[in-house]
Formats: sequence, C-alpha cells, structure tokens
Amino acid sequence: MVTPVGHDVQSSWDALVAGTPGGGAITLFDAADFSTRIACEVKGFDPVNWMGRKVARRCDRYAQFGVAAAVQAMESAGLSGPPPGCDPNAFGVLIGSGIGGITTLENNCRTLFDRGPGRVSPFLIPMLIPDIVAGLVSIRYGLRGPNYATVSACASSAHAIGDAARYIQEGRAKLMVTGGAEAAVAPISVAGFAAMKALSTRNDDPAGASRPFDATRDGFVIGEGAGCVVLEELEHARARGVEILGEVVGYGPTGDAYHMTAPLPGGEGALGAMQIALEDAGLTPHDVDYINAHGTSTPLNDRAETGAIKALLGPHAYEIVVGSTKSMTGHLLGAAGAVETIICVLACRTGTIPPTINFSTPDDDCDLDYAQRGPVDRPVTVALSNSFGFGGHNVCLAIRKYEE
Repeated sequence: MVTPVGHDVQSSWDALVAGTPGGGAITLFDAADFSTRIACEVKGFDPVNWMGRKVARRCDRYAQFGVAAAVQAMESAGLSGPPPGCDPNAFGVLIGSGIGGITTLENNCRTLFDRGPGRVSPFLIPMLIPDIVAGLVSIRYGLRGPNYATVSACASSAHAIGDAARYIQEGRAKLMVTGGAEAAVAPISVAGFAAMKALSTRNDDPAGASRPFDATRDGFVIGEGAGCVVLEELEHARARGVEILGEVVGYGPTGDAYHMTAPLPGGEGALGAMQIALEDAGLTPHDVDYINAHGTSTPLNDRAETGAIKALLGPHAYEIVVGSTKSMTGHLLGAAGAVETIICVLACRTGTIPPTINFSTPDDDCDLDYAQRGPVDRPVTVALSNSFGFGGHNVCLAIRKYEE
C-alpha cells in the first residue's frame, strides 16, 4: 500500500489501527481560491525508492504510486517475475484507476494553451492513460498474461481484483498482480468535485473533516495512493511454499441503473452486490464478521449503505463491526477498493479492526457499530469490502481468513 498515512503495508496498517488522520491542507497546488482546501495527500513519497529516476520522470504521480504498490506486492509474494515452471502467459496484471494521469493532462493542457502544441510532452499520452500502470508492471516483470486496467470510478480497483480472481478461477491464469492507483489531488479534479458539492468544506479541521456515518458529515475528503495484491491459485501457492495471507472467495458486481452520481435511495445496488459476493463464496449473511464500508462521509452514501447492510444481515447487522477507514485515508477514488481489500485481509489475519474516527454525533439512519470508539479486537473470519462508484457501479469482495 501507498496511502496518506504510510508508504507501505506495515506503516499504513499501524497508523490506521492507531486512528491516525491523514487529512491536511492541500500542498500539491495553491488552493487558496477553492471552496475546499483540504485533502489526504501522500507526504514525503520518493518514487526513486521503487523505480529508476528516468522511469519516474516519465510517470504521472498516480503511476508512481501504482508501481510502488505492485513492487511491494511482488516482494511480499517472494517473486521477481514468473516463478520457476510458470508460463509467463499464465501470469497477468490488472490494475485499475478511476481517473489516471490527470495532473499530467492538466499541466500539458496549460502548456498547449500558453506555449503551443509543439511544447506538449511526447510522454503525455502514456503518462495519462489509466492502463499504463498495468503495462509498466508487465514490462518490469515479464508478465504476459491478461493485461489491462478497469475504469469504473471509485469501484475501479475492486473490479480489478474481482476480475483477476475470475481469470484464476476459470483456469486462464495462475497468478495476477492486481489493484489500483490514483493521484487526483489536482486543481481541475478538486474544482470539479467541489462544484458538484461532493467534498467536505470543513477547511478549518482537515483532520476531522472525513467523518463517515456521523450526522454532521458534509462530503468526502479526496485522497491519493495505491494498493496491490498478488492473487495466486491455491494449489500453485501451496506448491511454492509461499505464505498465504488470505483468500478472495466472493465477487459481487452490480449496477444501479439510477443516477449519474447518487446511489439508489434504498441501497438496492449495494445490497445486490453483497448478496452476489456471499452467494459466490458459498457463505451466508450470518458468516460475516466485518464490513469495510464504502463509507465516504457523504450524506447520501452512508445512509443508503447502512440501509443495505441492515437489509442484508437483519439483526446480525448489529452484532458485527461496519467500519470506514476513509475516515483516516480520505477517499482514494479508484484505489480505494484495493487498499480496503488489503485492510480486510489484515483484519482477518490480526483479529484487529481499525476504528472509524471523527464520529461524534449519532445519525438515526446510521445506527450500526462503526468502531467509532477505537480499534476493535475480535476474531474476523469473513470480511466484506464495499466499493461504489459514480455511474452506479457497485462491487463487493468477500475475503476469508486463510487456514490450512
């Protein structure tokens, strides 16, 4: 992981469990004239720690994050390429992004208008396209299997993980590097989200602005970062003797068919995604121990998602923890699903659920246990990760603790 609270898995996880807020004043550009002047930025990140200096210069910030997360995932899996005996065509890369290289695009548009077309960078196109991270990772490791990006707004990396799992289940791949990356703390995207009233304007309290499920929530806080995992067919992983961190056991994608940006008021699309993920996993609602909610801190999403969870689980909804780590990371857009899937894996492994911080005022429509009093220590065997995107895209991933 590369997140606003850490540059790798351990530092990010430690910060999340400790309830560390990632919000602050925007430093990546001058936001003085913006209605929203806060974000969850990745601070102190040096891409040269993960790639050559020349490659880094030719990558948008989102791609730098994505490659860094993919390198971490490969190292964690004990891989420097296809393992011995593995056909490179059976090892793929599927890494999504909701927006791609928007900073590169914005900067080159400014160059075009101010200095003319001859000054536009020859690297503009490969730097801005959302699929370039998958391409860079494939090239770096010699992976010739399925290779592309998913683009479904804030569900992008959840779709990527689900689709990657399908390739393995269907026997078309043995291993997949998958996840997502985003770096949209840029003037044009912040202005756009602000214009549609999606962002918090709690500029005097950036650390407390992301407050999922709280009655005073007023919008999400934009974040940036990346998350990647290596998925491997179970017997293939056992034969390698690699440490298995968890299992992807269910994938539920649905569409709202309702509105460009708003969820169905009753959360039926989210409910359907969770139902499909559990059915795909062969699990029942009572098997669920933890849900890492989409939990954006927007009035509509949090209400609809809570309703969907109660419709899915019935009375059991009040016996589990439904947390939102976006209270600390902000909303990583296309990278959120991957980062939050990793959080679900870690919750299963450690028996610790990170808190939802900044919850101070209860909302009658949001009345579940959101870990609002601090981290929760309890066994987690099955966790769900919810990701919903503009356009009505819904994904639920079911994660199960791995046991021999």
